[in-house]
Amino acid sequence: MTQQTAVMGRLVRLAGAGLLLTFAVAAQGSAENRLTADELSAGWRLLFDGTTSDGWLEVTGLAFPQSCWSVENGCLRARPNPQGFQDLRTRALYGSFDLQFEWRLTAGGNSGVKYLVQRTDRWQRKGEPEFSARARGLEYQIADDLGNPDARSSPMRATASLYSFLAPYRRVEVKPGAFHRSRIIVKGDQVEHWMDGVQVLDFKLSQPVVADALRQMRAKPQAGATSALQPERETFISLQNHGSEIEFRNLKIKRLD
Repeated sequence: MTQQTAVMGRLVRLAGAGLLLTFAVAAQGSAENRLTADELSAGWRLLFDGTTSDGWLEVTGLAFPQSCWSVENGCLRARPNPQGFQDLRTRALYGSFDLQFEWRLTAGGNSGVKYLVQRTDRWQRKGEPEFSARARGLEYQIADDLGNPDARSSPMRATASLYSFLAPYRRVEVKPGAFHRSRIIVKGDQVEHWMDGVQVLDFKLSQPVVADALRQMRAKPQAGATSALQPERETFISLQNHGSEIEFRNLKIKRLD
């Protein structure tokens, strides 16, 4: 074998290794926002296809709010918008379900995923050219637990808490800039919050603190009165824009009805 032939052989092998690496990276990337055949047969459905905003609306039912949300790099991305912000909602409604999703937020960030939404609010602050809109429901809190002052203020406002009502009994470190995996299971009266494969909270919707929270969210009572309306038990899922950059991907849901 000549020296020239040996060199050419090494170049071919290197090129082949690079091609295999390219294929591996491509395969890894294609796994995002996809369901396996087993997941499909088990009843899982994607809430986000990775390339479009199909299936998502502004939380009051208007068109997808492009001023503060976008689809980038296979993610639904919330952006700060000083002119006004809006939460997102799914078109479909869910009662009992298993919801799984991944998220990544910036340092100091704050967001959440809301379910069993009882009310939506739409308002316009003085000086803001756009309306803001928010869902009022049970919230799986997402935050930079060390860098966000709201999260530091109370364990009931830490990541994976039932925001403002129940603190997680286990804590999993939040790393800004890294993707984390979360899971919300609602099955009848029972609810579970998971974080990176660890169950961190479970509770019942009938617990007094939760049942009262749902009733109060249902409607704005008159001064000195309480709402007697029964809570909604089948609603859309909402992603919160809290003025922080956050990305969501691999959102999938399975009905447990």
